[in-house]
Amino acid sequence: MPKAVAVVTGANKGIGFAIVRALCKDFDGDVYLTARDEGRGQQAVQDLEKENLHPKFHQLDITSKESIGKLKEFLEKNYGGLDVLVNNAAIAYNVDSTVPFTEQAEVSLACNFFGTLDVCDALFPLLRPHSRVVHVSSRGGTMTLEKMGKELVSKFRSSTLTRTELIALMNQFVSDVKAGNHEAKGWCNTAYGTSKLGVIALTAVQVRAMAGDSREDILINCCCPGLVATDMNPKNPKTPDQGAETPVYLAMLPVNAGKPQGEFLGEKKVIHG
Repeated sequence: MPKAVAVVTGANKGIGFAIVRALCKDFDGDVYLTARDEGRGQQAVQDLEKENLHPKFHQLDITSKESIGKLKEFLEKNYGGLDVLVNNAAIAYNVDSTVPFTEQAEVSLACNFFGTLDVCDALFPLLRPHSRVVHVSSRGGTMTLEKMGKELVSKFRSSTLTRTELIALMNQFVSDVKAGNHEAKGWCNTAYGTSKLGVIALTAVQVRAMAGDSREDILINCCCPGLVATDMNPKNPKTPDQGAETPVYLAMLPVNAGKPQGEFLGEKKVIHG
């Protein structure tokens, strides 16, 4: 039997770091802490080693297809597959950021949505039967949907939304922002919320695409970790370890659990709506 392996993206600090910490305790296999910055990633591994935990490190920039490709080749060569993928890597601009909204929209979606999609495209072929995929999203995504125009809402909520249609919607948001008419077209004034809505929608799209796959018991879900104290929001009530609880719960769903599948969860419960 090949050794089981888990990968957590964007894991050198915050929630990602806490997810790695928990998986090192619970997951029976190798756990890879990935980070864009190699120095910070290696330091994070050393910090966990001091807790007598033993994650491994691999560099990963989810906005670089070359970087993603190197990780894929490494996993293929050394493990022949993948058992757990936690897509945690994301960026968010501060509320008082002076970066033009056109740039915020393009950069946020390039990382949070398209980067996550590229990681999935590269690594999904490696998923073994009984694999678990977790996208760390945000209630900001569902809150954004609630404020959108009716036409956009119906598209995002469609049970037949395709990958191609979802990508077109994400690209449309960026182009509408650049044209200065995104609000008139029903979009909300939040790049982060829109990017995370895209991830929630992607989850359902991926489950539908996986329906005819011969590999059994692959569960794909997304979740909101809650209001976690991080560099961005140090006053939030949850610790990173508390924020990691739902992502880790989904990553560790038992064999043949069957559900949740294609759902959006918070506090280990499905969020409806």
